[in-house]
Amino acid sequence: MQPVRRRGRGWRRIVGIVLFLPLLVLGAILLLALVYSAVTPPSTLMLGRWLTLQPVTREAVALEAISPLLVQAVFASEDQRFCQHNGVDWDALRDVVDDEEGPSRGASTISMQTVKNVFLWPGRSFVRKGLEIPLAVIADTLWGKRRTMEIYLNVAEWGDGIFGAEAASRRWFGKGARDLTRNEAASLAAVLPNPIIRNAGAPSRGVRAAAARIQGRMNGVGGLMGCLKR
Repeated sequence: MQPVRRRGRGWRRIVGIVLFLPLLVLGAILLLALVYSAVTPPSTLMLGRWLTLQPVTREAVALEAISPLLVQAVFASEDQRFCQHNGVDWDALRDVVDDEEGPSRGASTISMQTVKNVFLWPGRSFVRKGLEIPLAVIADTLWGKRRTMEIYLNVAEWGDGIFGAEAASRRWFGKGARDLTRNEAASLAAVLPNPIIRNAGAPSRGVRAAAARIQGRMNGVGGLMGCLKR
C-alpha cells in the first residue's frame, strides 16, 4: 500500500504545480505592469532582437515630447473609441470577421496592441488574442489611458529595428517627434499595420492614400480625446 500512497502524493504535487504556474505568471505580469507604470518597457520584439544581437533603435520620451498631431493620427487610425472602452472594444470584438490566418487586427484596441507588444508575441492566433483581452483590461486599470498611449507610442515598431515615435521621427524625417507635421504624423500612423513593408519616409501610393484618409479622420476626433488630457 505504501507505493500507492507515494504515487498519489506525486500526482498531487504535479497537479499543485500545474495549478500554481498560472498564478505565478499572473503575479509576474502584475508586478511588471506596476513597474511599467513608471518605467517605459521594451517590447518583446526588442527583447528578441537584443537576444539575437540585432540592432535596436529606441529613445523613450514622455507623451509631452511627442507631437499632439501624432497622438491624434494614431487615435484616428487605430482606435477612435479609445476613451470610451475599458481596454477592450467589446462591440468591435463581436462584429469583427476573422480571416483564415486567425483573428484580424480589426478589433484590436490601442490597449490590446500595447499589451501584445509588451507582454506577448507577434503573429495572429486565437490563443494570443485570448490573452490580449484580460491583459488589456489590467493595463487600462493600472496605467490609465494617457500612460497606455505613452507606452504604445514608445514600443510601436516603425521599421526594421526602429521602435518608438522619437526614433521613427528621427529616422524617417530627421527631426524629433515633437516637431512632426500633420502629414508626417499621418504617414507614421499609416504604416503601423505593417511597418516592415510600409515606409513612412518613402511612402508608396498606398501609404500616401492611407495617410490622406487618416488626415481626414483627424478632423473629427478632437472631441473624443478627452481622456488623454492631464
